[in-house]
Amino acid sequence: MNARARILISGRVQGVFYRDNTRRWASSMGLSGWVRNLPDGRVEALVEGEKEKIQSLERKLREGPPLSRVESVHTEWEEYLGEFLDFRII
Repeated sequence: MNARARILISGRVQGVFYRDNTRRWASSMGLSGWVRNLPDGRVEALVEGEKEKIQSLERKLREGPPLSRVESVHTEWEEYLGEFLDFRII
């Protein structure tokens, strides 16, 4: 079943290759969407694809890359739109 999720990650997640790791993880899972830094220090990802794969990505985002320190991950499920062809850093 296809799904769409907006994921907000808080902690030490900017400047530690978090977005690049997110892009690589999502792409390797066949997910599409984007990831970006927010002005308040959080990272936001909008992800589309199979719900199980999004949940797997969410688990990876909770771990983060080695230099990150993830404090919280908040996921909001949305209606699948199928609007992305790949996964990008914006």
